[in-house]
Amino acid sequence: MTENAAIDTCDVLRFGLADLLRTEGVVSSHLIDSAVRTVPRHVFVPTVPLRQAYADDVVHTKRDSAGVAISAASQPRIVAMMLEQLGVEPGQRVLEIGAGTGYNAALLAHLVGDHGQVTTIDVDDDIVTGARAALDTAGCANVRVVLGDGAFGGPDDAPYDRVIATVGAWDVPPAWLEQLAPNGRLVVPMRVRGSITRSITFERAGDCWRSRDSEMCGFMPLRGIAADPRRTIALTPDGEVTLEVHPEQTIDQDALAGVLDRPRDEQWTGVCLGPQESAEWVWLWLACTLPNTLSRMPLQPSAIDRGLVRSMFGWGTMATTDHGALAYLTLRDTNPDRDAGVGRVCEIGAIGQGPGGADLARRLVDEIRRWDREYRTRTPHFAIQPAGTGDPITGQFVFDLPLNRLAVDWVHGTNRR
Repeated sequence: MTENAAIDTCDVLRFGLADLLRTEGVVSSHLIDSAVRTVPRHVFVPTVPLRQAYADDVVHTKRDSAGVAISAASQPRIVAMMLEQLGVEPGQRVLEIGAGTGYNAALLAHLVGDHGQVTTIDVDDDIVTGARAALDTAGCANVRVVLGDGAFGGPDDAPYDRVIATVGAWDVPPAWLEQLAPNGRLVVPMRVRGSITRSITFERAGDCWRSRDSEMCGFMPLRGIAADPRRTIALTPDGEVTLEVHPEQTIDQDALAGVLDRPRDEQWTGVCLGPQESAEWVWLWLACTLPNTLSRMPLQPSAIDRGLVRSMFGWGTMATTDHGALAYLTLRDTNPDRDAGVGRVCEIGAIGQGPGGADLARRLVDEIRRWDREYRTRTPHFAIQPAGTGDPITGQFVFDLPLNRLAVDWVHGTNRR
């Protein structure tokens, strides 16, 4: 392929990605649309083919010694979604936690323009070196790439008009809030409870920070001093089915041994999800109401094929535990004779296994019915307050985190209908 042909291909693929994000409603801002059309993503992921570089998919770029991905170029639709939340304006100063490949910093550089400044931080020297080189190649002169622990922010360039974390956080480090200008905005993929992560837009409201909006997402966790010490346990000897475990959960791994070989208790809610309707709000409600919250239960397709698990999705489902009991969510098509995927309406169910599994499944069913009856039409609000600051915030659900108090509230949430 000639150099000009390669450039033409890059342009076509880049514009195709931008068209997709615009058509599907991910991008509404003309400035963000311009950034996606302008910034050459392939420069930041040079080890993959051009079509993969401009596909709407994540590109993993670094793994740890165990083979677990620890850095990546995020899926473009998630990148664009969070930029829409951030609402960057020309001339602003922006702090990014998690430089990664540098692609998101390049988009931010385009958004703030020549009179703005972007500071991006990463904990690994090789990642910082790679991001700097790619940003130089892309001609982004208004980006400063810093080697450091993102939990401490970027004090040298503070205050910032916007702070965005492109890594998952269990809590919000004080520096991110302290380094924001009075009218600043923070966008952070926050693990609310268990395996539930939402990209939340926070703005200052007196002595606390309240959400403007939130979107479902998933990110690699922050590393460094504020790392989220999640782990994975196997529910089958060969790891065919696993369970994510987080610090606020109590999981008895020994008691769960062989739980999927126990008889099933299958219960149905009468609550359905319509075509293209997400289960995200059901999951968030359960994460807040269940004593042991919700865990992702990833599985291999073979576990579904041989009938070991009746999952929600091909990747797995969401589950909760109580000592040796396991209960997980499932779906069934309300009209299985309909063409697959056309107007599909699915009923939510729960399957319990192990001692007390039936009672645990019934708890899931009761909570899903309550959500459907009382809160289905409402979008919850979030608030965080640094520990020891002012009068403690209140809300429908309040959780004490290591650094902040978190409130999640449907009662005073936004009516979606």
